[in-house]
Amino acid sequence: MPEGLPPIVADWFAAKGWSPRRHQLEMLEAARAGRHTLLVAPTGAGKTLAGFIASLADLVERPAEGLHTLYVSPLKALAVDVQRNLLTPIEEMGLAIRVETRTGDTPSDRKARQRVRPPQILLTTPESLSLLLSHEDSGLLFGGLRTLVIDEVHAFAAGKRGDLLSLAMARLQRLAPRMRRVALSATISDPEAYQGWLAPHADIEAVDVVIGDPGAEADISIMLPEDERIPWSGHSGRWATQSVMREIERHKTSLVFCNTRSLAELIFQDLWTVNEQHLPIGIHHGSLSREARRKVESAMAAGRLRGLVCTASLDLGVDWGDVDLVIQMGAPKGSSRLLQRIGRANHRLDEASQAILVPGNRFEYLEARAALDAIEQGELDPEIFRPGALDVLAQHIMAAACAAPFREEEMLDEVRSAAPYAALSEELFGQVLNYIENGGYALKAYDRFKRLTRSPEGLWRVSHPRFIQQHRMNAGIIVDAPLLDVRFRNGRKLGTVEEYFASTLSRGDTFFFAGLVLEVEKIDGTDLFVRATSKSARIPTYVGARMAMTTNLADRVRQFLHDRTQWPRFPDDVREWLEVQDYRSVLPRPDQLLVETFPHEHRHYMVAYSFEGWNAHQSLGMLITRRMESAGLKPLGFVANDYALACYGLEPVADPAALFSPDILENEFVEWVQGSNLLKRAFREVAVIGGLVERHHPGKRKSGKQVTFSTDLIYDVLRRYEPDHLLLKAAWQDARQRMTDVGRLARLLDRAQGVMLHVALDRVSPMAVPVLVIIGRERTATGTVDDQLLIEAESLAEVAMRRD
Repeated sequence: MPEGLPPIVADWFAAKGWSPRRHQLEMLEAARAGRHTLLVAPTGAGKTLAGFIASLADLVERPAEGLHTLYVSPLKALAVDVQRNLLTPIEEMGLAIRVETRTGDTPSDRKARQRVRPPQILLTTPESLSLLLSHEDSGLLFGGLRTLVIDEVHAFAAGKRGDLLSLAMARLQRLAPRMRRVALSATISDPEAYQGWLAPHADIEAVDVVIGDPGAEADISIMLPEDERIPWSGHSGRWATQSVMREIERHKTSLVFCNTRSLAELIFQDLWTVNEQHLPIGIHHGSLSREARRKVESAMAAGRLRGLVCTASLDLGVDWGDVDLVIQMGAPKGSSRLLQRIGRANHRLDEASQAILVPGNRFEYLEARAALDAIEQGELDPEIFRPGALDVLAQHIMAAACAAPFREEEMLDEVRSAAPYAALSEELFGQVLNYIENGGYALKAYDRFKRLTRSPEGLWRVSHPRFIQQHRMNAGIIVDAPLLDVRFRNGRKLGTVEEYFASTLSRGDTFFFAGLVLEVEKIDGTDLFVRATSKSARIPTYVGARMAMTTNLADRVRQFLHDRTQWPRFPDDVREWLEVQDYRSVLPRPDQLLVETFPHEHRHYMVAYSFEGWNAHQSLGMLITRRMESAGLKPLGFVANDYALACYGLEPVADPAALFSPDILENEFVEWVQGSNLLKRAFREVAVIGGLVERHHPGKRKSGKQVTFSTDLIYDVLRRYEPDHLLLKAAWQDARQRMTDVGRLARLLDRAQGVMLHVALDRVSPMAVPVLVIIGRERTATGTVDDQLLIEAESLAEVAMRRD
């Protein structure tokens, strides 16, 4: 019998013909010692069972009623899937252990019953846990809690949902001092950072790390066109539709990952068109209705689908054992994300997962090769932790007040025991309390913002019971991003754009849309008013925020350009592309920033190969073109991809270094953010999360338009009368950190002038072709894109690749 396992559990393993894995027994041992534990083990290693094995053993040896183990996952679907997989062994062992889920989808009568008679094991999400903690009886519910299990911790620890969960952990630890914290992940590059996040008071020494045995090495290949000529442009891999369909035909079940929802829809339609065998294929992404997603998940679990096109909605995969192939359409963007997706195939440690990468263009081929090398060498992408968000803290404090009055100094101690808030100052904590007390100086005259009251004895309590109901109806971290209607002044609607894109626009900006050049007149609520113009469009349109290539992969691609010993590994056309670039211009060292300038078709271009990702390049393009305008260079526009930024205008750029000085972040950046709707959009999110504005009201839900109107009104008041308001600070923090990749931008600008290599050319270079083709895509109306782009890319490439 394996040491430490109760006989009934050991017999179950034996009946299955299995032996407990080393890391599963080590997790049990750590639990017996009462230690907090972080498990890092590959997909298919029995990670979920390892997380629960100590709870099952404890409930076998000491049967008890009441909540024993709380499991938190980032996805509702994952909680439901784990319940299904956990119930099977429990039923097969004949254990009297109840397992239930509690998410936003759980019926209200079951939620009420769970608080009165909770199961021994409850599976939930960070948001649902926070709501449970807002009830008066939370002390009774959680008082006997022994174990908290956090699954897929890498997926949300470093973001706002991680802040919320960290604060919830701190509260649970106070309610249940004996509670152990357990976190599980397959893809963590820096276990020490997660030890700190998981531990009470960020005490790394309090958390043991258990590392699972590595599984069989994944079988990963890069798909190439039959003529072995990788396209010059595009980022979708749509050229491979026929080949992808043949792979689906050859395998039992294939997952086809796409980086955006819109691409998933395109790929699904493409595959459906060439599905001559009429195989059952489906689609799964976050914009689909819950019913549609559930239907697809059930079909996959039952083995009824041969192929499923999906997005990051399935990165944290539901355990579908029949998946035997993962296909990544377009570049992987990060080694950790790719490994996570590859892990969706097989779910068995001793069998190699099979994956195929489909690069969209030549730079994406290099990125795919870089990702394969990184995985082979065990290099994962680092996670960047930052101080906890203030709007999340405000929401958590309100939840705690809904449960019971509190003393300020005790709450501050509790909050500081959560790692993201360990360095929170007494002054800033006081500002958060003051904000919840009355909304801040500019809003204190309004009763609807007076949510907390301090008693003469020093106890903070909720001012009125209606605020408790208001909090529970509106709590949550995920704020829906509405679409904006693009309209002419007469009200005629042209279509919709995502609010992220609209938030970056200012009056007078021009952009391509539906084959037209449009000039922004104003943004009013959820309407973007425009007029047709004959000006050149300066700003490109993109649907959806892009996943930027990670710094690790960017560094590897830079190295490929410089290290010619790597080139024999590349297809002939990629190798030739680099050779001609080397002959006609230059290939930069990894530490250099190559900037090329050249004329093309009566315009002057400046292309910077900075590899800092689309988000950073998009922001930089807006700032650089503003600076070009001030310098009299008559900019016409810019385009960006993950690898390069191209700005173009009517005058040549003789001194690129002057455009890239770091003070652009202090001057143009601040002007741009304040002049655009970017800060206003960030404020709307923090105002909703921080409880200033309601999304829901008893008996009705506010429309996106109503929420926008409310927050815009408050935003304007605060900007005028209280510019240092807590939520404006939080909005600035969001705008800088999350929406513009400003960290990568700052690093680029800090080093740009010292490492810039400027090459003036007489015509377009080979490396400039992939980014310049995007200009054609922006100019072309939907429906005619592919053929025209193909012609444009080939003619541009012909000019670039001539050796004369």
